[in-house]
Amino acid sequence: MQIKNALISVYDKTKVTDFARDLVRLDVNIISTGGTSKALSQENIPHRQAEEITNFPEILDGRVKTLHPHIHAGILFRRNLEDDKKCLTDLGIDSIDLIAVNLYPFARTAADPNASHEDVLEMIDIGGPSMLRAAAKNYPFVLPICIPSRYADVIKAIEENALDEDFRRQFAAEAFHHTTEYDRAVAAYLTGGDSQGFPEDLIMHFHQQQSLRYGENPHQKAAFYLPTRKSAPYQQLWGKELSFNNLLDLEAAAGMAADFDNPCVILVKHTVPCGAAVHSDPVQAYKNAFATDTSSPFGGIVGLNHPLSRELAQELSGVFYEVVVAPAFDEDALEILRKKKNLRLIKLTELPSGSEDIRSAMGGLLVQEKDGVTPRNESWTVATKRQPTEREWAGLEFAWKVCRWAKSNSVVFASADCTLGIGLGQTSRVDSVELAVARAKKYGPHLKGSVLASDAFFPFPDGAEAAVKAGATAIIQPGGSMRDKDVIEACDKLNVAMVFTGERHFRH
Repeated sequence: MQIKNALISVYDKTKVTDFARDLVRLDVNIISTGGTSKALSQENIPHRQAEEITNFPEILDGRVKTLHPHIHAGILFRRNLEDDKKCLTDLGIDSIDLIAVNLYPFARTAADPNASHEDVLEMIDIGGPSMLRAAAKNYPFVLPICIPSRYADVIKAIEENALDEDFRRQFAAEAFHHTTEYDRAVAAYLTGGDSQGFPEDLIMHFHQQQSLRYGENPHQKAAFYLPTRKSAPYQQLWGKELSFNNLLDLEAAAGMAADFDNPCVILVKHTVPCGAAVHSDPVQAYKNAFATDTSSPFGGIVGLNHPLSRELAQELSGVFYEVVVAPAFDEDALEILRKKKNLRLIKLTELPSGSEDIRSAMGGLLVQEKDGVTPRNESWTVATKRQPTEREWAGLEFAWKVCRWAKSNSVVFASADCTLGIGLGQTSRVDSVELAVARAKKYGPHLKGSVLASDAFFPFPDGAEAAVKAGATAIIQPGGSMRDKDVIEACDKLNVAMVFTGERHFRH
């Protein structure tokens, strides 16, 4: 493929003059428009303006400048068809063999709270996507470029005579992905939501971040996707590539740790907590979290909301973990943990963003707002005669944060700063209480004087009674059962404080 004529019209002018200068060096004629033409002129790069090709001036403040047969026919004509060649010769139209175009920053403008509706509409690019789509459609003969970082690849391919069809096809795919994401952003902006704030048509565009070794099980293929143009909110510092299950656990560990202000350690297995603690000394926080269940953390994930120190690294090195995630790692800590070849070390650069929780179901998608923990507020009411003590209040708030991350039906026994027993995934709430009690007894922490959090209401008094029997002196739950009165009376009879939050935290 020979590049004779190239049209360059870009909003993002990163490296565009260097690219144009290289094209001129390779005997490529350049056509340009508007601001791009000015940038090339300032660098004394020879080129023709588009209106010299179209014999028609830019009009409507630049809204119309490349929407012309002399442009689009030059892009779209099929070089292998004699009729197409004759048509262009008769009309005096020359070929355009390369298109370098990127689009107006619509998404950035739409996200600007100071931008007016008219400002946003002006950022809907018409000519750019049209040229990119035309070039991508005709990729057997034309090369479309929409990403500035690809300029160097193109120059190298021209120099090495390596503009083969596979190369051009890859660039064509990039162009259609680019225009698809652009159209998605425009459609999302113009689409009105329903009364719940969800659009009638859900438009998403994701790019593959990495291919995974396998899915939940070795026989399942899997990949990790992120919204286009978005980077992963983490940096891997050590270890093998993250797996499908690692990524699910990583989100849970990072999310749980972010719920706490004080230094905390979260131990996660299969996306659920098996131990959690806060303490001014991170090493002690880890020991307290691990004491909840000294068996389940094996092969799990450690989540921190504070930099990982050398002292804590020494403690962690005594147990097999798959992943450790933290906002930062001391150099001494990295040196210690890098000795474990099967351990992955993840620096969390930002919390996973997005306000929506999206899952597949029944061949479609379920979309909901992400659940978030609500701190103690005026909607929390004490339903019993006895008020919680300050120590109990601290424990209730701590347990309530942990409870929402456990699979329903979930209950969490806790002290003011660490978990003591966790029961989850049971079909009966009383079974969850009994499971938490059994596990607490197995691993050592006693439950006398503990508090209990439940992710949903107690349908009968038996769950609360079982918790009190095990040693709980205060309970926090959403309330809302038809038998709330019976549960309250049972707690009053046992002299136990109970708080209603009015908010359920099921996690399926």
